[in-house]
Amino acid sequence: MRKALARRDLKTVYRLLGNRGISQREIGLRTGQSQSELYEILHKNRQIQAYDLLARIADGLGIPRGYMGLAYDHTTEVALDLAAATCSTDATEREEVRDLLSHAANVTMGTSVGEVAAWWQPIDKDTAPAPTHINMADVDRIKALTSAMRTLDYRHGGGACRDAVAAEVRWAQQLLNSECGDQTKKGLLTALADLHNLAAWTSFDVGMYSIARKHFGRALEMAQSANDHSLAANVLYRTGRLHLHRGADKDTPEMFKVALKFFQLGQITAQDSGSSLTVAMLCANEGWAYALLGDREQMLRSLGRAQDEFARSTPEDAQEWVRFFSEADLHALSGIALTALPSPTATDLENGIGHMTRAISLRGPDMTRSRTFELTALATAYLRGGSTDLGLRIGKEAVSAASTVRSVRTLDRLAPLRTAASQRPKNAGLQRLVRSIDMIRARA
Repeated sequence: MRKALARRDLKTVYRLLGNRGISQREIGLRTGQSQSELYEILHKNRQIQAYDLLARIADGLGIPRGYMGLAYDHTTEVALDLAAATCSTDATEREEVRDLLSHAANVTMGTSVGEVAAWWQPIDKDTAPAPTHINMADVDRIKALTSAMRTLDYRHGGGACRDAVAAEVRWAQQLLNSECGDQTKKGLLTALADLHNLAAWTSFDVGMYSIARKHFGRALEMAQSANDHSLAANVLYRTGRLHLHRGADKDTPEMFKVALKFFQLGQITAQDSGSSLTVAMLCANEGWAYALLGDREQMLRSLGRAQDEFARSTPEDAQEWVRFFSEADLHALSGIALTALPSPTATDLENGIGHMTRAISLRGPDMTRSRTFELTALATAYLRGGSTDLGLRIGKEAVSAASTVRSVRTLDRLAPLRTAASQRPKNAGLQRLVRSIDMIRARA
């Protein structure tokens, strides 16, 4: 019964009740369903998806809502459903977004809809067998490999390491079936959550959005099970970034609302982590989402809080998955948000350019992709502000940097620069820049 409830398989639920002598009439009276509705469920495999009806069925039958993944309240469900309803023209993607957003809310609020016994199972491919006994040395090896792959991702893009990360995930998740002590098991859950998080991030970077969502979902479950709030918040942040990118790439502003919901769920978890750096990261990204939605007041409030939290943080004590968030990232997100407003003022552009220039000056060779993003945004801001020569010079640098990174996301982010350059058809230099962008994207 518990398995059927977790799957919201009402056909099985009702048949199990019938086997115990509960009549269809009694079920209908308790759930408020007609006999014809019950017939469609039992004999025509009708699936019930509406939150209100599922909640009414659970309450009518005396079933804890959490057994059906309905633990969060109605207001939250409605907000999440509205955010996902029009986020994409692709029906399959809308369903994926809705499922993952609902799943994230359930896990964040303390009710996982996943089954612990299924976590070890591969998401995409089979792999070789794992050892029958493990200890913390095995966990440390996973962490070391994840750290090394994360460094490759930052410097060279997800395309440089995505398949290697995915292969490690397929092998390492089997260790959940190996014998080990409690301390090793908890360490393993955290290490696997971080590995799934990286697999999702690198998949996202090369345009594998469906696989990325699956890895993000698994990472969140494991992080919450290990009671690692900082890592869970990081997963939610990265999931939000995926949907922020999809909104810009597909020109679907409703996707920005989905991203905002993930950032807000992340903040709930980040508060419990005790990490000011994690909170700052979530607030800064929330500011970017608000900017894209045209909410200047909320953008400024979020960026202001990000700055305050960052000032109180101790990055040297932070866990590895959030340690990347530095002064450069705070400046970068502040600048990108200010210049991403639908109608930025001259002051917005000036301040945004200042922040992004500072961010670029702080970047080292280990953050090539981030620097490429910032060069692209800076060149676009200069062109939007009328500084053609600076926009052209930095735009060339951005395109050159993008060609060294194996990242579909980096190429997608060149689109606003191309649009800004295309608006000056008489400028030969800018038209050459447009052609170079077209060329590099065509080769991807």
